Amino acid sequence: MSIRIGILGYGNLGRGVECAVKQNQDMELKAVFTRREPESVSVLTPGVQVCHVSRAADFRGELDVLILCGGSATDLPEQTPEYAGVFNVVDSFDTHARIPEHFARVDQAARQGGKTAIISVGWDPGMFSLNRVYGEAVLPQGKDYTFWGRGVSQGHSDAVRRIQGVADARQYTIPLDSALEAVRVGKNPELTPRQKHTRECFVVLEKGADGARVEQEIKSMPNYFADYDTTVHFISAEEMQRDHSRLPHGGFVLRSGATGWNQENSHLIEYSLKLDSNPEFTASVLTAYARAAWRLSSEGAVGCKTVLDVAPAYLSPRSGEELRAAML
Repeated sequence: MSIRIGILGYGNLGRGVECAVKQNQDMELKAVFTRREPESVSVLTPGVQVCHVSRAADFRGELDVLILCGGSATDLPEQTPEYAGVFNVVDSFDTHARIPEHFARVDQAARQGGKTAIISVGWDPGMFSLNRVYGEAVLPQGKDYTFWGRGVSQGHSDAVRRIQGVADARQYTIPLDSALEAVRVGKNPELTPRQKHTRECFVVLEKGADGARVEQEIKSMPNYFADYDTTVHFISAEEMQRDHSRLPHGGFVLRSGATGWNQENSHLIEYSLKLDSNPEFTASVLTAYARAAWRLSSEGAVGCKTVLDVAPAYLSPRSGEELRAAML
């Protein structure tokens, strides 16, 4: 039996999930839900229903997992708790500082509905989170370092687009080479966010918008830009389409530590990603965790989980026997 998938939100991330579902033979896309007029949305998968988001609850019992593809700034804090009581859900909520409160709200809703929810799925939070935990567990005497970019942050770009007067925006996160090299050579530096990355925003303003106000709102935005040196460029829509239509990203997780009775031996763990498409890779991670949500629900699991709570075998379409023979 195929895992029946629904997608809520059909932007870059939603389209990426649709492509990922196509690549997983144990899944099928059943419905796409949108806030736009359904007739205006053309999906790639033949025969899939496109419905207004107000009809999503009508599909209770017809979907095994609903993958939520909205933004973390305003969409997911409301949508995930709302739908976690109706469906098994997976989201990519990525505002790190607010994950505990988001978890609590989603957990309450999922428990009330008897469903399984997995939140903050992607590559950070997500794959990077796992590598931070692995590194700290293996090398307890050491330091963690995470660097992002150079690339387009979907969450940060979405946050800028929500500012009044902004027609479009891209935000690039850029690691500082000097900081990354200091970690790699074992200096174990103490680094503030400002000393690890810079942020660069390219913004298309709506006609008549106050650029100075928009720039100030970006640079002072808590959890997104306030702790970083941020540069804002105002450009035309044509420049945005020409120079910033792709969505690359990537980054590094490093754990520098020591072993031995007197910590005489040094070690460095490094995990890196180089992504042509941030949303498509994030969508692929979401889709793998949708499989995990379905399996956990089938076993009777109820409530909210994160990637840290899910065993790797739940992500794979292979059986335990196949994994032990081929991957272990």
